[in-house]
Amino acid sequence: MAYFKNTELLPERRGPAVVVSKSLDQNEQKSRAGRRGRRFGRISRQGFLFWLLSLGVLLFMYLAYFGLKMHFHGAVSSLGDVKEKLVKNAPEQSWRKPHRQRFSPCEVPFLDSVTYLLEPKDNVKFAHFSLGYIETEEKTPLNEARFGGHQTLEGREESYHAKNQTIYCGFVRKPDGYLNTGFDVDEKDKKYMNRCSVVVSSCIFGSSDFLRRPSRKVISEYSKKNVCFVMFVDEESFVKLSGDGNIPDENGNIGLWRIVIVRNLPYEDLRKTGKVPKLLSHRLFPSSRYSIWLDSKLRLNADPMQIIEYFLWRAGSEYAISNHYARHCVWEEVLQNKRLNKYNHSAIDEQFHFYQSDGLTKFDSSDPQIHLPSFVPEGSFIVRAHTPMSNLFSCLWFNEIDRFTSRDQLSFAYTYLKLRRLNPNKHFYLNMFKDCERRAITKLFHHRLP
Repeated sequence: MAYFKNTELLPERRGPAVVVSKSLDQNEQKSRAGRRGRRFGRISRQGFLFWLLSLGVLLFMYLAYFGLKMHFHGAVSSLGDVKEKLVKNAPEQSWRKPHRQRFSPCEVPFLDSVTYLLEPKDNVKFAHFSLGYIETEEKTPLNEARFGGHQTLEGREESYHAKNQTIYCGFVRKPDGYLNTGFDVDEKDKKYMNRCSVVVSSCIFGSSDFLRRPSRKVISEYSKKNVCFVMFVDEESFVKLSGDGNIPDENGNIGLWRIVIVRNLPYEDLRKTGKVPKLLSHRLFPSSRYSIWLDSKLRLNADPMQIIEYFLWRAGSEYAISNHYARHCVWEEVLQNKRLNKYNHSAIDEQFHFYQSDGLTKFDSSDPQIHLPSFVPEGSFIVRAHTPMSNLFSCLWFNEIDRFTSRDQLSFAYTYLKLRRLNPNKHFYLNMFKDCERRAITKLFHHRLP
């Protein structure tokens, strides 16, 4: 009889139950082994796909970073060759995004005090002639009244001669019985404006800006008492300023600003309406001898009398305006206005072609006959003596804006050069100063968002 360490009944000696139980155990073990095999295979496949994907990503990053150094043979040059050729063809071109150019202020040597400041006597070198203004038009095309009037081309040409004459200069009305053509102010404001001898003025139309008050700490007591600070606003802007908490006192003042409400605006284009106080201060303030204009986006950071002494009296000038910080040629200004869609392109082309046909040329800094450091001004800040030649230039400049577009930088050089060309014996003393000086005496703010 055989002995077994682990005795097990032979199949023929097992009972049916034992055989069935054993068979089930074996099937269960096989099933578990199959599941383990499938799970292991699934895990292996997932791992394989993960590593394959990772390898692909790394390869893509490698190609993206070092791709310019890889060479592809055939008809197409490698990216490195293309870049090399571009660099050779344009050696000054930068492959990095250019940084926005920053412009800084520069020192302005003002007098330390205006206490003993004396106005110079009448300068004999300034041209003297009598200048009158057309107030009404008896006949107008289709009875259409216009604030700038209906100036003919012949009358326009004649107005450029510095002589005793009566010219168009805004505020043109029809005969009695017709409505005014615009820019109406209250009588009490007119009386106040008629008394001003030195003026600082600005305007806000269409709620385009916040109210920027001059820095009181730099305004002398003399200027606070003797200089008129006038802010022109339309009714919409007045309501908006009141909502901001800017409520005029019993005299109509908010700080140093005298708020003057303008009704019946003369133009639908609010920018063109803004050129009325900007260029026609001698019409709005008929008794004034000097005026300073600043756009509403600027805050005045210097005393007005110091400004007048430095830019006019010390320089021997009757008109002062800064050059543009970036552009000097009207051709460049035209392209910039179109690129930024500042005005209708067809209207800009019409004005520009008209000026070219009348002799406007590109700016050439080497030309000794130019007498200007730039053909493009930064017109947000203007200092004026209300002399006949200064008033004539302001009227002529305004008439160009009335006839063409509101982009005054397009018409500045043409107006100045034509005035000089037609008056060789009567000089216009214009001081075009550096824009960094303007930045030193004013602070620039962004316009109010709609």
